[in-house]
Amino acid sequence: MAWSKGIAEWVEGETAYLSVAFTWHLDDVQQRAAMHRALGRRVVAGGPALFHPRMRAVLEGFAEIEADYPDAIAHHNPEATIASRGCPVGCWFCIVPAMEGREFTLLPDFPVRPILCDNNLSALPADYQDHIISRYVAEGVPLLDANSGFEPRTFTEEVYRRWKLINQGPWRFAFDDQAERADVQRVMGMLQAEPASKKRVYVLIGNEPFEACMERIQEVIGWGGQPHVQPFVKLTAREKAPHARFDWTAARLRDVARWANRFLWRSVPFEEYDRASADRASRAVPHDAQQGLFETRPVAG
Repeated sequence: MAWSKGIAEWVEGETAYLSVAFTWHLDDVQQRAAMHRALGRRVVAGGPALFHPRMRAVLEGFAEIEADYPDAIAHHNPEATIASRGCPVGCWFCIVPAMEGREFTLLPDFPVRPILCDNNLSALPADYQDHIISRYVAEGVPLLDANSGFEPRTFTEEVYRRWKLINQGPWRFAFDDQAERADVQRVMGMLQAEPASKKRVYVLIGNEPFEACMERIQEVIGWGGQPHVQPFVKLTAREKAPHARFDWTAARLRDVARWANRFLWRSVPFEEYDRASADRASRAVPHDAQQGLFETRPVAG
């Protein structure tokens, strides 16, 4: 279930298509577009990285920009699908409200595949959640990863029982700031019987001071889960680099992410983290390929 690592490229007839997930890939996409144009092809580009006019301007004269291409996600990963777009929460750091809106667009005839990438499964209408689940059951397709996951405020016992029927992968949800603590703790209590490897919590860091972010990481561990740490990155970043705020530095953001995502917290506290030793140790830690397009969630700034 390998992802395209941010750029999907395909040709249909005389048209080349480029779908780009992250803004730091736009220079590469510009070069690819120029190559296709030199070969006489029409070039169409789209994807999350082009949500902002400033980002679309990078490809001006190189490609036509289209807001949507049916099932483009399958070109990033043929095992991935989407059953709805949008999210009503409207987190200030999230690309979804600007790109897809705060109201759900339901896609009931979605192709059923093992990786489901909807933005907020638990906030969908209950009957539509049931519809998605019934499609998986009817087609005999295993749900191996609910990739973007659930939202703590709307994750209830009813939601848990419903999705437990088909979810064979980890329970993914976010712990983005201290305001979510009570809801995340409640969800972790619901998932108490699940193994730690099935409680994968996206923890945003850099959006709050260091101590507040580290507390959230440690709480996920203490509640029996596994944090997947994501440093604060601007939505319009042209380099894959964390943006330092409060008492953070870019180096510290990277170090905390490495320490957490390479499971070094199992053997050493962050205060004793050594970057060189960690790089050697990381060779023994397999990469979680299922993080896919969401391995680094760009956020606004």
